[in-house]
Amino acid sequence: METLYWACLIGGAIFALVSVLFGDLFDGLLEGSFELAGVEFLNSTVIASAITTFGGAGILLMKYTELDTAGHVLLSLLFGVLGALTVFFAYIRPARNSEVSTGFSMRELAGKIGEITVPVPEKGYGEVMIKLVSGNTLHTASSFEAKPITAGTRVVVVEVADGVLRVAELDSL
Repeated sequence: METLYWACLIGGAIFALVSVLFGDLFDGLLEGSFELAGVEFLNSTVIASAITTFGGAGILLMKYTELDTAGHVLLSLLFGVLGALTVFFAYIRPARNSEVSTGFSMRELAGKIGEITVPVPEKGYGEVMIKLVSGNTLHTASSFEAKPITAGTRVVVVEVADGVLRVAELDSL
């Protein structure tokens, strides 16, 4: 039994070391290989942490307790499951939920304040710069009120139609 525990501990440690050193190189190689449909917590990192914890706990329980084989196997399994749950809820799940996107929808631009960078004629198109949290973005603009708008004028986006921001001068509202 001790050989199994050592194999699990050493195998898990090697997996962790290889993941840290060559994770980007092998990115996606094991992705999904341990996943079951509808069971989100079974992935290679969680399973490896369970096996490593099982091996480490088994070695410690054999050495420092008077339990029989069944006792330390059951406790090692319990520690392995607890280790896997800890890794999932303390590391994997928060990492999945923390993905940040700098993308935006054109519909979200209605009501935003911007500045004309290329003059907008009465009937035609110019360009407006909108400042977002992720940075500045330039878009094609047309005049909502059918009035020319000069470069440098602050405007508000009234609506978005066919990928064009329809803008009006901020002071004229």
